[in-house]
Amino acid sequence: MFISLFILTCLHPCYGHPSDIILWDHHVVPNSADIIQNEQLSKTGSITRVSTPRLHIYRPTYQQNHAAILVISGGGYAHEELGHEGTPTSKYLQKQGFTVFELVYRLPQEGWTSPLVPFQDGQRAMCIIRSQSKFYGYDSDKIGIIGFSAGGHLAGILSTTWKTPYYPPTDAIDTISSRPNFSILIYPVISMIPPLNHTHAYKSLLGIHSSLADQQALSVQLLVTPETPPTFIAHAKDDPVSSVKNSILLHQALDKNHVINQMILFPDGGHGWGLGKKGTTTTQWPALMMQWLKETKII
Repeated sequence: MFISLFILTCLHPCYGHPSDIILWDHHVVPNSADIIQNEQLSKTGSITRVSTPRLHIYRPTYQQNHAAILVISGGGYAHEELGHEGTPTSKYLQKQGFTVFELVYRLPQEGWTSPLVPFQDGQRAMCIIRSQSKFYGYDSDKIGIIGFSAGGHLAGILSTTWKTPYYPPTDAIDTISSRPNFSILIYPVISMIPPLNHTHAYKSLLGIHSSLADQQALSVQLLVTPETPPTFIAHAKDDPVSSVKNSILLHQALDKNHVINQMILFPDGGHGWGLGKKGTTTTQWPALMMQWLKETKII
């Protein structure tokens, strides 16, 4: 009862989503340094300067499949492509019967005292989502995560380091497991190690000069264990931003650890295609993902 009441008192309608969940009480936002900044939302739906991390909730349009999913947009950890990635995907998944939670997270280079604030927001979000399973009517063991590009890196981190607390516990919600039950990674950034450490995500998290130890600590392929959740990966071979080698490395690590996974490589499509780039086979990934989720009996 405490957890449900806590969440309901944090609903915040002023962002255009009447059922937003605010992740943190403003007194306990980790690494905040009392930052107050005005959010910036571009005409295309790209957001920056987030100081109130939150979840947009999309309840199932039709018959519920009793599963929930956290959606994380990319943007190199410098902005969040809600308009192109997170929101369209949330609406698609809503129609498939999911209870969807779209994450709006803090960005590392905006004055916080730690660059790992996206990890804190993501981990907190997973705890909250699991705490609300009875309230929203989905199974607590059918909670997944999907991320695009840098959002795919964040989803990968949350899928592999869920035993690592990224912030001191603030309430009873933080005692709940943040482990996703399945993971969907779309053209993800995975490795922070040369020669793949040229992405904006790498620069935002680690800067230009970082130690090999720091690079390894944030390279998802090195964090995979047999406890990593079943994973679906989709990537285009001609991706000029996040090399397809990122997904291949992760796929190999998952296989090595005997983790159920499927990797789909499209011949073209580039980067940042969201639900798919018209005229390419990347438009097939949502249907392929749903097929995989059903074949593996995840949903």
